[in-house]
Amino acid sequence: MPTDVTSGAGRAPAEPGPGRGRGPGPGHPAPLVEPPRQRTTRTPRSTRGNFEMYGWLFMRVSGVVLVLLVLGHLLIQLMLDGGVSRIGFAFVAGRWASPWWQVWDLLMLWLAMLHGSNGLRTVINDYAEHTATRLWLKALLYTATAFTVLLGTLVIFTFDPDIT
Repeated sequence: MPTDVTSGAGRAPAEPGPGRGRGPGPGHPAPLVEPPRQRTTRTPRSTRGNFEMYGWLFMRVSGVVLVLLVLGHLLIQLMLDGGVSRIGFAFVAGRWASPWWQVWDLLMLWLAMLHGSNGLRTVINDYAEHTATRLWLKALLYTATAFTVLLGTLVIFTFDPDIT
């Protein structure tokens, strides 16, 4: 039967296919899915990195380490070392005279700032709709993070207990 292309007269009704009521069956084979390409020496490497995966992994590892550092800090400072009433300038000066406590506090500072910044970066990526907004929010975040980490590190390592 000839088909009139302009009017559509004489056309057979469209048969339902996958997603139109009937799935693959005896009269309707499944669509062909080609196997993935094999990587060869001539195939270019992907330009996408694994930054998001490493960021996700960092959040899990740093979260566990932070819990251990903070709980250890609270246990030692509040329960084993006399409680809050002992904490003052002289107490901090005595603690930071030891490289052990300097490294402990430095790890808490760095991990807390990087963990929080990575989480906030994810929030910015998820909720900032415009590219320019994302750019400025991340620039502000990275600047504040760098400033806080550098200033905190400077305070920990250059703390002078003889300030009068």
